[in-house]
Amino acid sequence: MNRQLKADFSLFLVTLAWGSTFILTKYAIDRMPMYNFLAIRFALAFLVSSAVFYKRMMKFNKEVLKYGIIIGIMMFFLYAFQTAGLLYTTASKSAFITGMNVILVPIFSSIIIKRRPERKVAYCTVLAFIGVGLLSLNGSVDGINMGDVLTLISAFAGAMFIILVGKYTVKVDSVVLAITQFAVVSITCAIVSLIFETSVMPPTALVWVDLLFLSIVCTAGAFIVQNLAQKFTSPTHVALIFTGEPVFAALFGYVFVGEILSTQGIIGAVMIVSSMLLMEIDVKSIIYGKKAG
Repeated sequence: MNRQLKADFSLFLVTLAWGSTFILTKYAIDRMPMYNFLAIRFALAFLVSSAVFYKRMMKFNKEVLKYGIIIGIMMFFLYAFQTAGLLYTTASKSAFITGMNVILVPIFSSIIIKRRPERKVAYCTVLAFIGVGLLSLNGSVDGINMGDVLTLISAFAGAMFIILVGKYTVKVDSVVLAITQFAVVSITCAIVSLIFETSVMPPTALVWVDLLFLSIVCTAGAFIVQNLAQKFTSPTHVALIFTGEPVFAALFGYVFVGEILSTQGIIGAVMIVSSMLLMEIDVKSIIYGKKAG
C-alpha cells in the first residue's frame, strides 16, 4: 500500500469518526453551554495529544505558532457556527449542510489561484444549493431555521480550513501544528464562554464519556491524522473522502435517536452528495494538471 492509499484509508476512518460527532455534540450542548463545551473538548484534545507527542512538541516555534493561529481561528469559526447550528436543527441536516464545504473547496481554490473554475463546477454548486434548499425547507418556508443558516456558514469556514491545512501543513511539523490548533480553539472558546456564558463542568458521567470520545478520538486523533495524511494527497481529494461524513451522520442519527429525513429531505441529501462526487471529477484537471477522464 503506497502513501496515498494509506492517507486515503486514514481519512476514511476520520470521516467515520466525524460522522458520529453530530449526535454526540447535540447531546452534550443540550446539557451544558456551547462554548463551555467546546473549550473543554479542545483543551482535553490539546492535553492528550501533547502528552502523546511530547517529544515532537519540542519542535514548536514561531512559525508553528503563526500558522497554528491562522488555522486555529478558522477552525474556531467552523466549530462555533456548526455547534450553534446544532442547537436549532437536527444532526442529520447539519451533517449534509456541512458537507457543502466539499463544493466550496475547489471554488475557493480557483479564486485563490486566480483561475476561472470549470463550467461544471458552477452546475455542481447550483445542484448542491438546491439540495440544501430541499433539505432545509421540508415542504414549507418555515422549515428553514437559524440552525440551517449557521451550519451553512460553518461550511464556508470548513472549506477554508481544508485549504489552509493543505497549504501550511507541508511547511512545519504536522502534528505540532494540529496540537497548536487545539490550543487556539480552546482558548478562544474559553474567552467567549467567560464573556457570554455561565461556565460549568460536565454535569453527568455520560456527558464526560461523550466529551472524552469527542476529544480523544474525534478531535485529537482525527485532526492529527488529517494533518499527516494531507501531506500525501490534495485538499480536494480530502474533500471527496469527506463526502461520506453526512452519510455516516444520517446513519448514526437514525440508529441512535430515530432521526428520519422526509422524502424531500432525502432528495436534497442525495443532490448534495451527488454534487460532491461530481465535483471531484470536475476539479481533477486543477489537481493533476490534466483533463479528467
